[in-house]
Amino acid sequence: MNLSRIHHIAIIVSDYEASKDFYVNKLGFQIVRENFRPERNDWKLDLKINETTELEIFGVENPPARVTRPEAAGLRHLAFFTDNIEKIVAELKEKGIVTEPIRVDEFSGEKFTFFADPDGLPIELHE
Repeated sequence: MNLSRIHHIAIIVSDYEASKDFYVNKLGFQIVRENFRPERNDWKLDLKINETTELEIFGVENPPARVTRPEAAGLRHLAFFTDNIEKIVAELKEKGIVTEPIRVDEFSGEKFTFFADPDGLPIELHE
């Protein structure tokens, strides 16, 4: 079996326009495809993260709220690599996005922090 990389990550959002603004204009992901699907009455937005990975955004009317505490089984957070976490945190702050303080992982010694998307989905930055 050859499962060599992640092709895409899919998330459902409650406010399509707010999430599109967040992921495209604030985080800087490039739009690959954007389609309204009338048979499902939803939007599907494919964003380029890098050369091999996409983020799929599904704008669905009235999705159930995400369980946060206590944490439920399933996706816990999205994590993105950066080679300069302080620079990215400063850029996010300029865009009005609040991050947690930068911490150091006790096992790997690597720096990380979290912030949230418009629906409260935790997003990690990892250096």
